[in-house]
Amino acid sequence: MANRKELNPDASPQAALGARLRREREQRDWKQRELGERMGYSPTQVSHVETALKVATLPFCRAVDVVLGLAGTEESFEREWLGMKYGALLEGFPGFVGYEGRAVEVRLYEVGVIPGLLQTPEYAAVLADAYVERGAITDDQAKERTGLTAKRQAALVRTPPPLIFVVLDEGCIRRPVGGPAVMGAQLDRLLEFAEQPNASLQVAPFSMGERRPFNLPITVLTLPDRSLVFYAESAARGHLEREGRFVVPTLTAYHQLQKHALSQADSVAMINQVRKGTP
Repeated sequence: MANRKELNPDASPQAALGARLRREREQRDWKQRELGERMGYSPTQVSHVETALKVATLPFCRAVDVVLGLAGTEESFEREWLGMKYGALLEGFPGFVGYEGRAVEVRLYEVGVIPGLLQTPEYAAVLADAYVERGAITDDQAKERTGLTAKRQAALVRTPPPLIFVVLDEGCIRRPVGGPAVMGAQLDRLLEFAEQPNASLQVAPFSMGERRPFNLPITVLTLPDRSLVFYAESAARGHLEREGRFVVPTLTAYHQLQKHALSQADSVAMINQVRKGTP
Protein backbone atom coordinates (compact mmCIF):
# COMPACT_ATOMS: atom_id res chain seq x y z
CA MET A 1 0.00 0.00 0.00
CA ALA A 2 2.33 2.67 -1.34
CA ASN A 3 -0.08 5.53 -0.71
CA ARG A 4 -0.82 4.63 2.89
CA LYS A 5 0.15 7.49 5.18
CA GLU A 6 1.57 6.56 8.55
CA LEU A 7 -0.25 8.24 11.41
CA ASN A 8 1.14 9.77 14.58
CA PRO A 9 -1.64 9.76 17.20
CA ASP A 10 0.53 11.81 19.55
CA ALA A 11 0.83 14.73 17.11
CA SER A 12 -2.46 16.34 18.17
CA PRO A 13 -5.91 15.46 19.51
CA GLN A 14 -7.21 15.56 15.93
CA ALA A 15 -4.48 13.13 14.84
CA ALA A 16 -5.46 10.81 17.69
CA LEU A 17 -9.08 10.89 16.55
CA GLY A 18 -8.05 10.17 12.96
CA ALA A 19 -5.84 7.26 13.96
CA ARG A 20 -8.65 5.81 16.02
CA LEU A 21 -11.06 6.17 13.10
CA ARG A 22 -8.67 4.25 10.84
CA ARG A 23 -8.22 1.55 13.49
CA GLU A 24 -11.98 1.11 13.94
CA ARG A 25 -12.48 0.97 10.16
CA GLU A 26 -9.72 -1.57 9.54
CA GLN A 27 -10.92 -3.79 12.39
CA ARG A 28 -14.13 -4.17 10.37
CA ASP A 29 -12.17 -4.76 7.16
CA TRP A 30 -13.82 -1.75 5.51
CA LYS A 31 -12.29 0.47 2.87
CA GLN A 32 -12.61 4.24 3.20
CA ARG A 33 -15.16 4.15 0.40
CA GLU A 34 -17.34 1.65 2.27
CA LEU A 35 -17.24 3.57 5.53
CA GLY A 36 -18.00 6.80 3.67
CA GLU A 37 -21.02 5.28 1.94
CA ARG A 38 -22.42 4.03 5.25
CA MET A 39 -21.95 7.48 6.78
CA GLY A 40 -23.07 9.54 3.82
CA TYR A 41 -19.61 11.05 3.26
CA SER A 42 -17.08 10.72 0.44
CA PRO A 43 -13.99 8.51 0.84
CA THR A 44 -11.90 11.66 0.46
CA GLN A 45 -13.56 13.18 3.52
CA VAL A 46 -12.90 10.01 5.50
CA SER A 47 -9.27 10.03 4.36
CA HIS A 48 -8.78 13.68 5.31
CA VAL A 49 -10.09 13.06 8.83
CA GLU A 50 -8.01 9.91 9.28
CA THR A 51 -4.83 11.71 8.26
CA ALA A 52 -5.72 14.91 10.17
CA LEU A 53 -5.68 16.98 6.99
CA LYS A 54 -9.10 18.27 8.02
CA VAL A 55 -10.72 18.66 11.41
CA ALA A 56 -13.64 16.31 12.01
CA THR A 57 -16.97 18.07 12.44
CA LEU A 58 -19.59 17.18 15.04
CA PRO A 59 -22.03 15.85 12.37
CA PHE A 60 -19.22 13.69 10.96
CA CYS A 61 -18.48 12.22 14.39
CA ARG A 62 -22.15 11.54 15.04
CA ALA A 63 -22.41 9.75 11.69
CA VAL A 64 -19.39 7.62 12.61
CA ASP A 65 -21.00 6.73 15.94
CA VAL A 66 -24.21 5.57 14.26
CA VAL A 67 -22.34 3.38 11.79
CA LEU A 68 -20.03 1.90 14.43
CA GLY A 69 -22.74 1.46 17.06
CA LEU A 70 -21.10 3.91 19.47
CA ALA A 71 -23.82 6.57 19.68
CA GLY A 72 -24.49 7.61 23.26
CA THR A 73 -21.64 5.55 24.72
CA GLU A 74 -18.59 6.59 26.72
CA GLU A 75 -16.43 5.60 23.71
CA SER A 76 -18.33 7.68 21.15
CA PHE A 77 -16.48 9.89 18.69
CA GLU A 78 -18.90 12.68 19.60
CA ARG A 79 -17.64 12.56 23.18
CA GLU A 80 -14.03 12.66 21.96
CA TRP A 81 -14.84 15.62 19.69
CA LEU A 82 -16.46 17.54 22.53
CA GLY A 83 -13.45 16.82 24.70
CA MET A 84 -11.17 18.34 22.06
CA LYS A 85 -13.32 21.39 21.49
CA TYR A 86 -13.98 22.14 25.14
CA GLY A 87 -10.83 20.78 26.71
CA ALA A 88 -10.54 23.70 29.14
CA LEU A 89 -13.79 22.73 30.84
CA LEU A 90 -14.38 20.38 33.74
CA GLU A 91 -13.97 16.67 33.14
CA GLY A 92 -17.31 15.18 32.08
CA PHE A 93 -18.83 18.49 31.02
CA PRO A 94 -18.16 18.28 27.25
CA GLY A 95 -19.99 14.95 27.07
CA PHE A 96 -22.85 16.38 29.09
CA VAL A 97 -23.25 19.31 26.68
CA GLY A 98 -23.84 16.85 23.83
CA TYR A 99 -26.71 15.23 25.72
CA GLU A 100 -28.13 18.56 26.92
CA GLY A 101 -28.55 19.82 23.37
CA ARG A 102 -30.80 16.84 22.53
CA ALA A 103 -32.75 16.53 25.78
CA VAL A 104 -36.54 16.78 25.77
CA GLU A 105 -36.62 17.56 29.51
CA VAL A 106 -34.01 19.38 31.57
CA ARG A 107 -34.13 19.43 35.38
CA LEU A 108 -31.42 21.41 37.12
CA TYR A 109 -30.52 22.59 40.58
CA GLU A 110 -27.88 25.25 41.15
CA VAL A 111 -26.09 26.59 44.21
CA GLY A 112 -24.45 30.01 44.52
CA VAL A 113 -24.68 31.30 40.94
CA ILE A 114 -27.29 31.51 38.21
CA PRO A 115 -26.96 28.41 35.96
CA GLY A 116 -25.43 28.86 32.53
CA LEU A 117 -28.67 28.19 30.66
CA LEU A 118 -30.20 31.28 32.28
CA GLN A 119 -27.21 33.63 32.43
CA THR A 120 -27.16 36.94 30.61
CA PRO A 121 -24.00 37.56 28.53
CA GLU A 122 -22.86 40.20 31.02
CA TYR A 123 -23.33 37.91 34.03
CA ALA A 124 -21.47 35.07 32.27
CA ALA A 125 -18.62 37.42 31.33
CA VAL A 126 -18.21 38.65 34.91
CA LEU A 127 -17.92 35.09 36.21
CA ALA A 128 -15.40 34.14 33.51
CA ASP A 129 -13.33 37.27 34.15
CA ALA A 130 -13.20 36.44 37.85
CA TYR A 131 -11.62 33.06 37.00
CA VAL A 132 -9.03 34.87 34.88
CA GLU A 133 -8.22 37.30 37.70
CA ARG A 134 -7.61 34.36 40.04
CA GLY A 135 -5.32 32.76 37.49
CA ALA A 136 -7.53 29.70 37.18
CA ILE A 137 -8.01 30.05 33.40
CA THR A 138 -6.60 32.12 30.53
CA ASP A 139 -8.31 34.90 28.58
CA ASP A 140 -8.85 32.50 25.67
CA GLN A 141 -10.40 29.91 27.96
CA ALA A 142 -12.69 32.58 29.41
CA LYS A 143 -13.89 33.42 25.90
CA GLU A 144 -14.39 29.71 25.27
CA ARG A 145 -16.58 29.42 28.36
CA THR A 146 -18.77 32.40 27.59
CA GLY A 147 -19.08 31.28 23.97
CA LEU A 148 -20.18 27.82 25.06
CA THR A 149 -22.78 29.34 27.39
CA ALA A 150 -24.34 31.17 24.44
CA LYS A 151 -24.26 28.02 22.28
CA ARG A 152 -25.93 25.95 25.01
CA GLN A 153 -28.72 28.48 25.32
CA ALA A 154 -29.21 28.60 21.54
CA ALA A 155 -29.34 24.79 21.34
CA LEU A 156 -32.42 24.76 23.57
CA VAL A 157 -34.34 27.24 21.41
CA ARG A 158 -35.90 24.75 19.04
CA THR A 159 -39.28 23.42 17.96
CA PRO A 160 -40.69 21.83 20.00
CA PRO A 161 -38.72 23.28 22.90
CA PRO A 162 -37.63 21.07 25.79
CA LEU A 163 -39.35 21.32 29.15
CA ILE A 164 -36.98 23.06 31.55
CA PHE A 165 -37.37 22.74 35.31
CA VAL A 166 -35.09 24.96 37.39
CA VAL A 167 -34.65 25.05 41.16
CA LEU A 168 -32.27 27.72 42.46
CA ASP A 169 -30.84 27.82 45.93
CA GLU A 170 -31.80 31.16 47.48
CA GLY A 171 -28.13 32.16 47.44
CA CYS A 172 -28.23 32.28 43.63
CA ILE A 173 -30.53 35.28 43.61
CA ARG A 174 -29.12 37.03 46.69
CA ARG A 175 -25.42 36.77 45.84
CA PRO A 176 -24.45 39.99 44.03
CA VAL A 177 -22.46 39.38 40.86
CA GLY A 178 -21.07 42.18 38.67
CA GLY A 179 -22.71 45.10 40.42
CA PRO A 180 -26.33 46.32 40.54
CA ALA A 181 -26.81 46.77 36.79
CA VAL A 182 -25.56 43.29 35.87
CA MET A 183 -27.45 41.64 38.71
CA GLY A 184 -30.64 43.57 37.99
CA ALA A 185 -30.62 42.49 34.35
CA GLN A 186 -29.94 38.92 35.44
CA LEU A 187 -32.92 38.88 37.77
CA ASP A 188 -35.05 40.29 34.96
CA ARG A 189 -33.89 37.38 32.81
CA LEU A 190 -35.10 34.93 35.46
CA LEU A 191 -38.51 36.59 35.55
CA GLU A 192 -38.75 36.40 31.76
CA PHE A 193 -37.81 32.72 31.87
CA ALA A 194 -40.58 32.00 34.40
CA GLU A 195 -43.16 33.32 31.92
CA GLN A 196 -42.24 30.84 29.18
CA PRO A 197 -44.77 28.02 28.67
CA ASN A 198 -42.07 25.32 28.72
CA ALA A 199 -40.43 26.62 31.91
CA SER A 200 -40.73 26.02 35.63
CA LEU A 201 -38.77 28.15 38.10
CA GLN A 202 -38.58 27.59 41.85
CA VAL A 203 -36.38 28.90 44.64
CA ALA A 204 -35.17 26.59 47.40
CA PRO A 205 -35.19 28.97 50.39
CA PHE A 206 -32.57 28.88 53.12
CA SER A 207 -35.33 27.81 55.49
CA MET A 208 -35.44 24.37 53.80
CA GLY A 209 -32.40 23.53 55.91
CA GLU A 210 -31.78 19.79 56.09
CA ARG A 211 -34.66 19.04 53.70
CA ARG A 212 -32.50 20.16 50.79
CA PRO A 213 -31.37 16.86 49.21
CA PHE A 214 -28.41 18.22 47.23
CA ASN A 215 -25.32 20.11 48.33
CA LEU A 216 -23.85 20.43 44.83
CA PRO A 217 -25.31 21.47 41.46
CA ILE A 218 -26.99 18.65 39.54
CA THR A 219 -28.79 18.29 36.22
CA VAL A 220 -31.05 15.42 35.16
CA LEU A 221 -31.79 15.07 31.44
CA THR A 222 -34.53 13.09 29.74
CA LEU A 223 -33.42 12.13 26.24
CA PRO A 224 -35.71 11.59 23.21
CA ASP A 225 -35.81 7.83 23.87
CA ARG A 226 -36.91 8.61 27.46
CA SER A 227 -33.62 7.39 28.93
CA LEU A 228 -32.14 9.46 31.74
CA VAL A 229 -28.73 11.05 32.27
CA PHE A 230 -27.53 13.07 35.22
CA TYR A 231 -24.55 15.35 35.60
CA ALA A 232 -23.10 16.60 38.87
CA GLU A 233 -20.00 18.63 39.50
CA SER A 234 -17.73 19.82 42.25
CA ALA A 235 -15.19 22.63 42.05
CA ALA A 236 -12.62 20.26 40.54
CA ARG A 237 -14.48 17.87 38.23
CA GLY A 238 -17.78 16.85 36.72
CA HIS A 239 -19.38 13.42 36.57
CA LEU A 240 -21.77 12.17 33.89
CA GLU A 241 -23.92 9.17 34.83
CA ARG A 242 -26.23 7.10 32.61
CA GLU A 243 -26.71 3.94 34.68
CA GLY A 244 -30.32 3.74 35.82
CA ARG A 245 -29.63 2.49 39.34
CA PHE A 246 -27.82 5.77 40.02
CA VAL A 247 -29.92 8.13 37.91
CA VAL A 248 -33.38 7.13 39.17
CA PRO A 249 -32.65 7.91 42.87
CA THR A 250 -31.32 11.30 41.80
CA LEU A 251 -34.53 12.00 39.89
CA THR A 252 -36.55 10.97 42.96
CA ALA A 253 -34.52 13.32 45.14
CA TYR A 254 -35.11 16.10 42.60
CA HIS A 255 -38.88 15.62 42.88
CA GLN A 256 -38.53 15.87 46.69
CA LEU A 257 -36.58 19.09 46.21
CA GLN A 258 -39.38 20.52 44.10
CA LYS A 259 -41.93 19.47 46.72
CA HIS A 260 -40.25 21.50 49.48
CA ALA A 261 -39.11 24.47 47.35
CA LEU A 262 -41.26 27.59 46.98
CA SER A 263 -43.98 27.50 44.34
CA GLN A 264 -43.27 29.35 41.12
CA ALA A 265 -45.58 32.20 42.19
CA ASP A 266 -43.81 32.57 45.55
CA SER A 267 -40.42 32.23 43.86
CA VAL A 268 -41.23 35.01 41.41
CA ALA A 269 -42.40 37.15 44.34
CA MET A 270 -39.08 36.59 46.12
CA ILE A 271 -37.08 37.43 42.98
CA ASN A 272 -39.13 40.61 42.52
CA GLN A 273 -38.44 41.54 46.13
CA VAL A 274 -34.70 41.09 45.64
CA ARG A 275 -34.94 42.94 42.31
CA LYS A 276 -36.33 46.01 44.06
CA GLY A 277 -33.00 46.30 45.87
CA THR A 278 -31.15 46.79 42.54
CA PRO A 279 -31.39 49.91 40.38
